[in-house]
Amino acid sequence: MVTTRLFLFWSKGKTRTGRLWTYVRDGRPWGDTIPPAVCYFFSPDHRGLHPRQHLATFSGVLHADGYAGFRDLYEPHNPGGPPTILEAACWAPARRKFFDLTTSGKAPIAEEALRRIGELYDIEKAIRGEPPDVRKAARLHSSTPKVEALRLWLDDKLKRLPQKSGTAEAIRYALSRWKSLCRFLDDGSIEIDNNAAERAIRPIALGRKNWLFAGSGKGGERAVAILSLIQTGKFNGLDPEAYLREVLIRIGDELLPWNLQGPSEMV
Repeated sequence: MVTTRLFLFWSKGKTRTGRLWTYVRDGRPWGDTIPPAVCYFFSPDHRGLHPRQHLATFSGVLHADGYAGFRDLYEPHNPGGPPTILEAACWAPARRKFFDLTTSGKAPIAEEALRRIGELYDIEKAIRGEPPDVRKAARLHSSTPKVEALRLWLDDKLKRLPQKSGTAEAIRYALSRWKSLCRFLDDGSIEIDNNAAERAIRPIALGRKNWLFAGSGKGGERAVAILSLIQTGKFNGLDPEAYLREVLIRIGDELLPWNLQGPSEMV
């Protein structure tokens, strides 16, 4: 799972806007025993070459938002061949577009869309923590018919709406990503949304109010290294302060040059 946020830093006496990229591995929703982890990367801009570099050796399913810079990731490396990375789109922003329509008055179509999407989330809540095969079977039985009905309903409503209306825009947003939005239905190890990455970046988004600047590009790189350790520790039930204290103590006690046995330990 991946998402991004703005990150301010100093460069040549000027404030610049960089990016913090968040990559999350968390299989707990389907009972995976591999420890969860988060890794942050800093970049001075938002160009798509950065995730291509980050994921140069990755293959599998990538859960991401609709950022255009991710599109090249889903293209086959060899013409005519299969892609090495499959896109799983996030239902949260699709839902949010309908929700925003309801905040300024009555929006019956948006409200009905929210109700239908909410039913999908209710199913996900019921199967959270179950193994992939159980989740896939439950989705096939319960979610797939609802998703298919939702698609038909959205298609019908779109034909009847003014094409420049906010509701039509929200529907087109969902339909343009429909294939990747439906990818979770066929794989029990895929989540319905990218919220794990959003949760991993929320403390940083809140923290920016207290530590507004990274100081420099190098400062940004150092910051994300520490943040990766802190957030991964939190993912695994550790107190970040206690964890870092223990790491620093061990560095002092065990890893100083005179505490190593010989050159063989440095190979």
